[in-house]
Amino acid sequence: MIAEPEGRQAPAALPDSVADQWLLRATPASWRPFIELARLDRPIGWWLLLLPCWWSVALAGIARHAPPNLWHLALFLVGAIAMRGAGTTYNDLADREIDARVWRTRGRPLPSGRIGTRTAKIFLIAQALVGAAVLLCFNRFAIALGLSSLLIVAAYPFAKRVTGWPQAVLGLAFAFGALMGWAAAFGSLAWPPILLYAGAIAWTIGYDTVYALQDISDDMIAGVKSTALTFGRHVRLGIALCYGACICFVALALIAADALKPLAILGLIAMALHFAWQVSQLDTNDPALALRLFRSNRIAGLLLFAGLAGAALSGQLF
Repeated sequence: MIAEPEGRQAPAALPDSVADQWLLRATPASWRPFIELARLDRPIGWWLLLLPCWWSVALAGIARHAPPNLWHLALFLVGAIAMRGAGTTYNDLADREIDARVWRTRGRPLPSGRIGTRTAKIFLIAQALVGAAVLLCFNRFAIALGLSSLLIVAAYPFAKRVTGWPQAVLGLAFAFGALMGWAAAFGSLAWPPILLYAGAIAWTIGYDTVYALQDISDDMIAGVKSTALTFGRHVRLGIALCYGACICFVALALIAADALKPLAILGLIAMALHFAWQVSQLDTNDPALALRLFRSNRIAGLLLFAGLAGAALSGQLF
């Protein structure tokens, strides 16, 4: 075990948790390890998993000259919360020894001993079953497509051990919803969702590199790889290029879907401006700022969704 520097004891509250989170206040103390294991106290995770799904549902709506499918939006919301929790539980099971050596993560339920591995595995299965129930509500093509994503999810926790681009593997998993919304609507894939998926992957690499700025020193000690380390002193440029690639691929998806509507373009521009603001604010020596900028990506994603949903709805009115 690597000793912690003086003054860096395991935190009483997880450093990346939301201060005074309402869910932790509203539930019994015995539930807290499960809430933390599923990251329910940090909803940004399921938001970032959900938003590509919602983009895809809205884009399919534009292509079909129909409003976004509200039932699909609701299903993806439930599925994102369940599968985000299952994913973080699986990740923590795989990473519990590494987490014990990193100051920011050593207070998590598994490395801190607040929950056992057997209990965590049962909890993982329960969350996965909720996700499976949601998936079964879609057509056969979407079900098969969703099941295929599990291979990527299973590989992600081990990527940081072998590649300097683990954020790219995370992107393949977290952006998968960009394919699912279209598949749920059409029962097939086409260029628009594939291009949207590429954009969502680039977005994920960008925002997770921002997130990884919190752990640079600990990752070097623990031997964990990340794009924050790979980009090195060019990390600001690397993040900017990822965000720029996201905007380009999403624009191409709009063109491919014949979705270059005023509101869709406005949403894309608003997202691009938010990205520019993030990059302008970056300070690689300020972990707290990195966490705030990472969380702000919910706003960036909602700006694009609002534009796409507005474009789909406006097609019904004009």
